[in-house]
Amino acid sequence: MNRTEETLGQLSIGKLLLKYSIPAIIGMMVNALYNIVDRIFIGNIPSVGSLAITGLGITMPIITILLAFSMLIGIGATTNISIKLGQGKKEEAEKIIGNAITLSLVVGVILTVIGLLFEDSILKAFGASNETLYYAKSYVSIILFGSVFSIMAFVLNSTIRGDGNPRLSAIIMIVGCLINIVLDALFIFVFNMGIQGAAIATVISQMVTAVCGILYYVRGNSNLVFKVANLKLDKNIIKTIFSIGLSPFSMQLATSLVQVINNNALRTYGGDLAIGAMAAISSIMMVFLMPTFGIVQGAQPIIGFNYGKKQYDRAKKTYRLSVIASTIIFLVGAFIIQVFPEAVVGLFNKGDKLMEISVKGIRIYGLFLPLVSTSIVGSNYMQSIGKAKVSIFLSLLRQVILLVPMIIVLPNYFGLNGVWLAQPVSDIIAVVITALVVEREFKSYKTID
Repeated sequence: MNRTEETLGQLSIGKLLLKYSIPAIIGMMVNALYNIVDRIFIGNIPSVGSLAITGLGITMPIITILLAFSMLIGIGATTNISIKLGQGKKEEAEKIIGNAITLSLVVGVILTVIGLLFEDSILKAFGASNETLYYAKSYVSIILFGSVFSIMAFVLNSTIRGDGNPRLSAIIMIVGCLINIVLDALFIFVFNMGIQGAAIATVISQMVTAVCGILYYVRGNSNLVFKVANLKLDKNIIKTIFSIGLSPFSMQLATSLVQVINNNALRTYGGDLAIGAMAAISSIMMVFLMPTFGIVQGAQPIIGFNYGKKQYDRAKKTYRLSVIASTIIFLVGAFIIQVFPEAVVGLFNKGDKLMEISVKGIRIYGLFLPLVSTSIVGSNYMQSIGKAKVSIFLSLLRQVILLVPMIIVLPNYFGLNGVWLAQPVSDIIAVVITALVVEREFKSYKTID
């Protein structure tokens, strides 16, 4: 038994969860800050902040699509690199790095061209009105020009972790985020560049992140050696990358579809400002969701190892501690948004009308927030023990299968409140089903024993 196996199989679950989760939480929070900081600065642009943050809300499905392609290449490449290194096939792992870089470039260019050619039609389909189209277009045009850097930054950051350097990967992410914050303030409030300044700041920070990733491999600091010959695309390598990256890619595309449906429902029942309110609400929720995603990432290897060793009690304890930790975070979040909604919404915009819509919206939207931990941790548990189909179903259940019908049906009876209610109603149903699935899984261990 090697040292890692000894740690995962014998060390206290609480200590293990802290050790593995904290770096993941930091990474998730830094990643989320890119979007949150943009929305805070854009929402506070003098005189036009309300419409500007609404324009940004309309672009969210496009940003999600870019993330989907980033995950398709990045997660697919990183997983395959880890497998090849585990098999001692270093040269094959190096070929994957080269192909991932080329794929990032090709896919980024294709998305830029398609996005810019059909920009107006896409934005109108995503919920833009004549009043908000200008702001959405001003932001997303620049983001689309930077698609290559956005995708490559994510991909290279992922592969650096796969190359055995998670610390450097985290440092690069933090540096990129700090650059984004500084440039946001500079471009928006010093140079008065408005929403375009925020987009330029984001692209520059992603460019820096991408360049840092390339330099890591080119300068020879990496375990895997960068070779120009490996940039040539290989059909078999592309297949292996896409086959593993397809699952997270599909999940993100589904998320984008839900955002489009949501935006149109918000505009129909609440007008343009309701979309801006959702941009603020989703950012606030992200602050509490990201630590939970970090916890489940940290729990994954612990659950997987102990399940594989048939140490089911340790696997179940990891699940339960993860639920408890996540629930505590969500309880804090629920308290803040129910008691101090004006304070958190005010970070994004202080306009009276937008404030009124956002405060009412976030109180309804977060009704069952403390219960959500069961749904998120439960679907991750099933993934960690190798039951991918069940995990995908449970993940889609809360965010797509239940949510889409709720967004379509509930507003017919409750108007805009129905749009806000769609998420908590989906949450409570998903929690019940997930709890039953996990409990059934736990009961099967008694049969195995």
